[in-house]
Amino acid sequence: MTTAAPPLPSLPRARVKPLAHWEDRLAQGLLLTSCAVLTVFLLAPLAMILVKSTEDRSGAFVGLQLFREYLQNAALRDSAFNTLWVALVVTAVTVPLAFTFAYALTRSCIPGKSAFRLIALTPILSPSMLAAISFIQWFGNQGALKSWLFGNTVYGPIGIIISAVYAIFPHALMIVLTSLLLADGRLYEAAESLGTPRLRKFLTITLPGARYGLVSAAMVVFSYTVSDFGIPKVIGGNFSVLAIDIFKQVIGQQNFNRGAVVSLVLLLPVLLAFIVDWWMQSRQQSQFSARGVPYVPKPSRGFDLGMLGFCIVVSVFILAVLGMAVYTSFIKLWPYNLSFSLRHYIFGLIDGGVIDSYFNSLKMALLTAAIGTTLVFGTAYLLEKTRGMRTTRAFIRFLATIPMAVPGMVLGLGYIFFFNHPDNPLHFLYGGMLILAASTIVHYYTSSHLTAVTALKSLDNEFEAVSASLKVPFYKTFFRVTVPVCLP
Repeated sequence: MTTAAPPLPSLPRARVKPLAHWEDRLAQGLLLTSCAVLTVFLLAPLAMILVKSTEDRSGAFVGLQLFREYLQNAALRDSAFNTLWVALVVTAVTVPLAFTFAYALTRSCIPGKSAFRLIALTPILSPSMLAAISFIQWFGNQGALKSWLFGNTVYGPIGIIISAVYAIFPHALMIVLTSLLLADGRLYEAAESLGTPRLRKFLTITLPGARYGLVSAAMVVFSYTVSDFGIPKVIGGNFSVLAIDIFKQVIGQQNFNRGAVVSLVLLLPVLLAFIVDWWMQSRQQSQFSARGVPYVPKPSRGFDLGMLGFCIVVSVFILAVLGMAVYTSFIKLWPYNLSFSLRHYIFGLIDGGVIDSYFNSLKMALLTAAIGTTLVFGTAYLLEKTRGMRTTRAFIRFLATIPMAVPGMVLGLGYIFFFNHPDNPLHFLYGGMLILAASTIVHYYTSSHLTAVTALKSLDNEFEAVSASLKVPFYKTFFRVTVPVCLP
């Protein structure tokens, strides 16, 4: 009788790591490039600020001595408290205003939506201090509407708050508007077929779908208010804030090291912002799937009239601020000599040589728009719609939240320390147009990034899954699907 051979011992299976597809390697290479760009043009200058905060004026290492001196200074502590409560008030006012305006543009049938949107986004094209100057002309000591303040003065927290609301409103509007535009109309159709009241649809469909945009907008408004320098400098009076303290230390006392300490204090909110942003991203779900349909609002006379009235009031407020600035530019001497004059334009554009600066500004704006849009939206797409490199992605997301807490003056100071160093291979950029464009892109990176991420998170990942199953490269999906959908 033949005996069966004993079974061979089973060998442990070797774990074979699947090879990354060439598209994944391309996407990861582009992601590493974006990471390198942000590291060089954002993290490295801020690292130089950190180094300067641990040195005295002679360059000797003093550790945390300057931080201890800062915490012992009562005036600087008051500045920190003032900065915090003003930023909270501005956030509490701006975000509801922006959401209501965006809600009117996306959920009502009011006429002139394009005009209202254009007017609402106009302040983003002007420097923040223009609002402060205009409010001084409206409500200052010689202002046209000074009596409307009932004995209060516009110089101080009141002026800072209303000017900041005006200046930061379009930033919040863009983010919230993006989250509301990409809603799936099928959800509203189902709710209407069930006879769901408008308020219930708002609480169960609209708000949950827009919560990521609302949180992102709140972070942007809070951080921009904390870091803005122009508004408190022009209309703040004796009301101290951290941004003014930096100006006093760096420009007034030439104490770059103490200015670096105050700058780092301003960076603390970014840690909280990053945690909140990360938490919201983990809970955000797509609203617009591959089978979704855009939401088309239906006429409702009472609701539409209310939204129209709100948009008119906000638009009149914005136009009044811009109109006062334009009007006084043609006045010989406000408010004492109100005769018409072109001497300000003649001096500024001809005698003052401002015309060359104007064209340089246009060149820089075009360069910033071209490079910045490509970098910001491309990086956001790679973060949200490609695979792999989880640690690198988390690091890039952290870098993307930092600029909203960095004042432009602080960033410029870091650029001086970093790019002006003779041993830096990028020293050739210093003093040219490219470094101005780079600093502008970095300074406004956060709001643009959050807007792009909000739009991309509202798109279902099914688009990429279908493209992968059809063996369509991700970059074709990007140009043929993602960009057209997110273009508004």
